[in-house]
Amino acid sequence: MSKWRFRGIVAVLASAVLASTACVQSDDTTYEVFDDPAGTPGFSLPDQPRVVALGWSDGGVAVELGVRPVAIYDWMGFGEDTKGVGEWDVAGFGDTSPELLSAQSAGEFNMQQIEELDPDLILNVRAKADSAVTDRLREIAPVVTAPEGTGDFAVDWRTQAQIIGAALGKGADADRIVAETTTAQQTVAREHPEFAGKRFVYAAKFGTAYGAYLAGDARFDFFADLGFVQNPPVTRLQSSGFFAQVPVERVGDLDSQAGVFTTIGLPFADLENDPLINSLAVVRDGHAVRLPENDPAVLALSAGTPKSLGFALDRITPQLAAAVE
Repeated sequence: MSKWRFRGIVAVLASAVLASTACVQSDDTTYEVFDDPAGTPGFSLPDQPRVVALGWSDGGVAVELGVRPVAIYDWMGFGEDTKGVGEWDVAGFGDTSPELLSAQSAGEFNMQQIEELDPDLILNVRAKADSAVTDRLREIAPVVTAPEGTGDFAVDWRTQAQIIGAALGKGADADRIVAETTTAQQTVAREHPEFAGKRFVYAAKFGTAYGAYLAGDARFDFFADLGFVQNPPVTRLQSSGFFAQVPVERVGDLDSQAGVFTTIGLPFADLENDPLINSLAVVRDGHAVRLPENDPAVLALSAGTPKSLGFALDRITPQLAAAVE
């Protein structure tokens, strides 16, 4: 099939991705993306499209849908050993390897490098909403983004999978992988009714400050799907997208009935020996799971794809159950 390219942004509406087909828009023209790209009028992709994945975990989602990107922006620094994705997705590349894109400042893409990759489609779904970046990318190839109005990097994991699935003509596969992870979560919630209604935080120490993940980010939504609820004081903190800053004088807001605590860019010992964190009853009484930022479960939660969340579920559920006892 010959490659057909239009200049414009592929904007997938949130309501559309819940159906078996999705609408994508370029300028004033609307196209439909079906499960079979070959049968789609207007917008179509080759049987083996050249996909460049720029958004956080967009490449992992594509691999889980059976599409191997030719290049991935390696946000999490997985590196060549796992081909820019976590260990849960590396097998999906088989004997191929994507080009790993990076920059001195995260998210500042090398447009010439992307253009030389000659993509059929660019995925920039879980990303910063930057119209200047999108406009430049759409001069290269169609661009798939989050629904309008979504906060920076705040598209939820189900919507991300469904948007990418619709754009790649893999809508049914996206529904399947989302359903598999959702079913696994429901099974854990059913087997652990003690999780239901427990006030919960997913917190991190970084630099000289602290923070907590909020609803809309997989690192909190994952636990909400198991029955936990956000610790109310956290919802009143100043937030930026999916993350709330916790000043030193408000560390007590992290004192919930259960929690996961980790670090960002700090040795794990900095968390283990933090007097403020250790003073919290949730930590002092053994109701918190403390994990280093390079723990496989933490990496999988940070990736936030259907398969990575299933991977994390198997590893963190026993620790959660022990903490909630």
